Amino acid sequence: MSFLTSDVVRRARAARMVILLAFLFLGAGFYRAQVLRHTEYVTQSEENRLREIPLPAARGIIYDRNGKVIAENLPGYTVSILAPSADSLRSALRRLQEIVNDSTRGIIPLSDDDIEIAVKRFNRAPNRPAVVLADALFQPVSILEEHRSEFPGLIIQSTPKRWYPDAAAVAPFVGYTGEISEAELANPSFDGYKAGMRVGKRGLEEQYESTLRGREGYRFVEVDARGRVVREAGAREDQAPVPGPDLQTNIDLDLQRFVMRYFADSLQGAVVALDPKTGGVLALYSGPSYDPNRFTGGIPRSYWDSLNTNPKRPLYNKAVQGRYPPASTFKLATAVLGLQSGVVKLTDHMPQPCTGGFTFGRYWRCWNKHGHGDLTLERAIETSCDVYFYQLGLKIGLRNLVAGGVSLKFGDRSGIDLPSETKPEFPYALDYYKRKFPRGFVPASEALNVAIGQGSDAQTVVNMAKFYTALANDGVMVQPSVARRVTPRQRVFQLASADMEGVRNALAGVLERGTARSAQLQGVAIAGKTGTAQNPPNPDHAWFVGFAPADDPKIVVAVFLEYGLHGDHAARVASKVIEAYLKKPMIASDAVVQGE
Repeated sequence: MSFLTSDVVRRARAARMVILLAFLFLGAGFYRAQVLRHTEYVTQSEENRLREIPLPAARGIIYDRNGKVIAENLPGYTVSILAPSADSLRSALRRLQEIVNDSTRGIIPLSDDDIEIAVKRFNRAPNRPAVVLADALFQPVSILEEHRSEFPGLIIQSTPKRWYPDAAAVAPFVGYTGEISEAELANPSFDGYKAGMRVGKRGLEEQYESTLRGREGYRFVEVDARGRVVREAGAREDQAPVPGPDLQTNIDLDLQRFVMRYFADSLQGAVVALDPKTGGVLALYSGPSYDPNRFTGGIPRSYWDSLNTNPKRPLYNKAVQGRYPPASTFKLATAVLGLQSGVVKLTDHMPQPCTGGFTFGRYWRCWNKHGHGDLTLERAIETSCDVYFYQLGLKIGLRNLVAGGVSLKFGDRSGIDLPSETKPEFPYALDYYKRKFPRGFVPASEALNVAIGQGSDAQTVVNMAKFYTALANDGVMVQPSVARRVTPRQRVFQLASADMEGVRNALAGVLERGTARSAQLQGVAIAGKTGTAQNPPNPDHAWFVGFAPADDPKIVVAVFLEYGLHGDHAARVASKVIEAYLKKPMIASDAVVQGE
């Protein structure tokens, strides 16, 4: 090594440069860590130090049209565990399982399946407490409090619990709430949701989820490196939950209860009652129903299995999901199309009187094998004569029947504000038949099927109720709505006033001297139409759709009875529903069931 002055100076300069570069490097690293990635590291540090304890918001209360509670929130308890890892959680739950089995004698259900479900919840959101008991009762909570010191991560907190006072009576339209699923978390419409949150499932709870849910709050606890809670208060400022706004509906809860009592355990089917002026849904029931309160906190497997194996399908909403041939209730659409196009008048007779059947390619039977004789259109509506409507269908023609049915919205959903409404089945055009039949040959006889509401025509109960709002409103159809809101109105047909009055008289005649005489209501004129839908090889379905009073409609009622055999059975149900709504003396439920 040279000690010449020039060499020493050169080495010193190089050393200074190295030191300078080292400081620059360290300074850059410090700047990167403290400035550029400050937020990232602070967040990571907070995540390591803090755990977020969700504070569920109370969902908005749902009221009926008279301010009666349909869905509310009760104080409940959830038990969860904050764990650093899945193995730690599983270990803690095993120890908890031993304790609760010894000290509670089965009061606290904690099976091996429950443990695995809790572990799955943890894996979906490791930084949130894994819920062990979503709906714990007070007594088990008291027992667990005694063992809190043995489980540092045990969290017991009061949470709002969804409650439906009328349970099964309101389930068909209100739905229920449940824990958000993995599929829902992956759906963009659930952005902002986290694992473990409760969301609306079915009915109004699902339809108005974004409104009813409110905003979840948080509190934070501080944990050590092993994930044990070392400080519960003051770790960070809490965020209070914000309750969801209330929801006002058009439902008449007394009427809804009446319908459920009437169905009891003996009937299966659906009822939809509408206000014909506003489209407000006064009652919507699908029977048999289910208890939505059993879904709160997780439905027991035995109850879930019983619902899914029940041949009456209580989870299948027969009012908005079921599609059934409308049968003779559709004849009013045929009559309206014929009158509107001038093909027929109310006083017209058909070339062939009804002798119990009609020959067109093959023999088409009337429901009355003895025949109805020579009828006018008005009388054919009252007696529901198939032979008359076979011939009317031929006069109108299949093309016009299909086009007319489309214009009357038989191919569209009703637009009711409930999720999962099924689209009715109705030919969209004559091409429908060209594709259905070989070589595109469309037999003219299809007009006979369409004219009486059979064949390629399957409607939901709510859509038939919607069509009859047009009959009650001189051709103006109203979209049904469960929630109180302004809904669209649309004119779908235009009849001369005399024809409109004649149609209403004919519908009133159905109950005065026609197929629904047994459903007459003293002091109230009901206008409506029965229907008996073929359902081979099973028994026929029964329909009735109508409104009352006939000269000033205040309610439209559609009743569908699965395997109800004949429309007059449904008409009697509708008559009782109308009686209940118009504040006639209520009938004791026992008498109602026996009478039916």
